[in-house]
Amino acid sequence: MDERLVTALSVVFGVPAVLVGYVLLAEWLIRTLPDRQQGRIRPWVWVAPAILFLVVFLVYPTLNTIVLSFQDRFGRDFVGLDNYLYFFTNAETLLSLRNSLLWVIFMTAGVVGLGLLIAVLVDRVRYEPVAKSVIFVPLAISFVAAAIIWTFMYQYRTPGEPQTGTLNAVLALVGLGPVNWLQTAPLNNGALIFIGIWMWTGFAMVILSAGLKSISPELLEAARVDGANEWQVFRQIILPLLLPTVFVVGTTVVITALKSFDIIYATTNGLFGTDTIARRMYYEMFVASHLGRAATVAIVLLLAIVPFMVVNVRRFREQEAIR
Repeated sequence: MDERLVTALSVVFGVPAVLVGYVLLAEWLIRTLPDRQQGRIRPWVWVAPAILFLVVFLVYPTLNTIVLSFQDRFGRDFVGLDNYLYFFTNAETLLSLRNSLLWVIFMTAGVVGLGLLIAVLVDRVRYEPVAKSVIFVPLAISFVAAAIIWTFMYQYRTPGEPQTGTLNAVLALVGLGPVNWLQTAPLNNGALIFIGIWMWTGFAMVILSAGLKSISPELLEAARVDGANEWQVFRQIILPLLLPTVFVVGTTVVITALKSFDIIYATTNGLFGTDTIARRMYYEMFVASHLGRAATVAIVLLLAIVPFMVVNVRRFREQEAIR
């Protein structure tokens, strides 16, 4: 029998069987204890598998990656801070760092701005569910699929030839020359970031629309009765009340932008000045085969994401405390 089939069957049937066996055995052992001790021990027994998975698949890999970042390409000898020195002095890694910063700034601004605008506009139309569904559809598409779709949209052929790419075909109709969207810097970075905006605007719209509907209609109507126009209602009432939701959406998009890999890999593979930190980590690991540098890029990416995760968790706790 094929080893892969055996492995698949073991995962599909073996893992659930082990979990069920653990539950039954743990509960039987707990019931043998005095009633007073059962209440104290049972929570720890139930949470033990989750803690074990957390340690094995998150804590240990993170610690191992930190150690690897101080080692050579084979992960054998320690080289001190050489890998970090390489990261912050090499032109290619600095370019990837700059591009990741561009993704964070422009993708976050685009997603949050468009999501908020659409949420406010569609809130007052009769076909709101249809409009939301259409705008949300791109989020259901994988990053690779979206990249392929927009590769065809951006397709470029030399001037004089029929333009098969949608955008260049439109430009040809109005008498403008074709644009090499994916190979012309810095235009190509903007084109790739737009794909991310196109995908994630629906997410921001749904979350912000839910926050918008939680605002009391009576409050908004009272402001209009007092003479406030729609811009004043939005700026002085809606936006301040939506700021916590905007903040959560913004930090989520920032984390997503920092991890941008699929779109770049499937379109330009980091060429033509479009590399990012996540794509650089893949390159160092699987192309250059340098474990130390790949781990270093991973740690830099982790350090960039952690502050936003901490802020998100704190904001969530503050909201829970208010409730």
